Amino acid sequence: SIKMKTAILASLIASAAAFAPAAKQAKTTSLASFEDELGAQAPLGFFDPLGMVSDGDEEKFERLRYVEIKHGRISMLAVVGYLVAEAGIRLPGDIDFSGTSFASIPNGFDALTTISGAGIAQIVAFVGFLELAVMKDITGGEFVGDFRNDAF
Repeated sequence: SIKMKTAILASLIASAAAFAPAAKQAKTTSLASFEDELGAQAPLGFFDPLGMVSDGDEEKFERLRYVEIKHGRISMLAVVGYLVAEAGIRLPGDIDFSGTSFASIPNGFDALTTISGAGIAQIVAFVGFLELAVMKDITGGEFVGDFRNDAF
C-alpha cells in the first residue's frame, strides 16, 4: 500500500543521516574529556554505567564508539529490510534448488524454520565476510566509523 511505501521511504531518508560525517574534536587522555563527547548531555553528562572507559583510555573509547556506530547502522538496515519484506517486496526466483521461492519464505523469525541449515550457514558466512573484509575501520578516516574503505 502507499502508506507502507511512504513509511519505508521515510525510514530510508532518516537512516541516511547516520552516514553523514561528524566533526572531529581534540583528543585528550583524561576521563573528564569524555564529558564533551557527542552524546554527553545534562543531567547525566558522560554516562558510562558499566565503567568501560573509567580508566580514561582514549583508544578504548574510540573503539567502543566505532563499534556502537557500526552496529547501529547494521540495526537500521535490518529494520529497513524487515519493513521491505513486510510490505511484500521480495526477490524474484527461488532461494534453493528444490524450488522454494523467496515469496514463500515468511517474515521475521519464522524464516529461520523455513530456510535450510545450509542456507542459514551461508548467510552467517556472508555476514562474517562483511565483518572481517568489508566493514573495516580505516585509520585516518575523516570521522569515526568511516566505512568507505577508499570506495568513494
